[in-house]
Amino acid sequence: MEEIMTKKIMLACSAGMSTSLLVNKMKQAAEDSGTDVEIFATAAADALAKLDSEHPDVLMLGPQVKYMLEEFQKSAACPVAVINMRDYGLMNGPKVLKDALALADK
Repeated sequence: MEEIMTKKIMLACSAGMSTSLLVNKMKQAAEDSGTDVEIFATAAADALAKLDSEHPDVLMLGPQVKYMLEEFQKSAACPVAVINMRDYGLMNGPKVLKDALALADK
């Protein structure tokens, strides 16, 4: 049986709403490029619980919660980064997907 390695990307922002839009753009970019990923968004307040239950390969934080970066880096078992503010503002799904995948492969 062949095991397919799907990367799991978690996005977190203050309420999980604005990142939901970005998730859709990232999913479209992944589909367009034939990349097998699972992408989901959550509120920063729920992110620690989601890290434990979902075990993502990478956690990307919205710029509005970048002050939480150090806390997540200490508690997450995966790489954590803040989404580039420009890419976030422009909802640049392909670029954020590329950044997340590069981080997940480190």
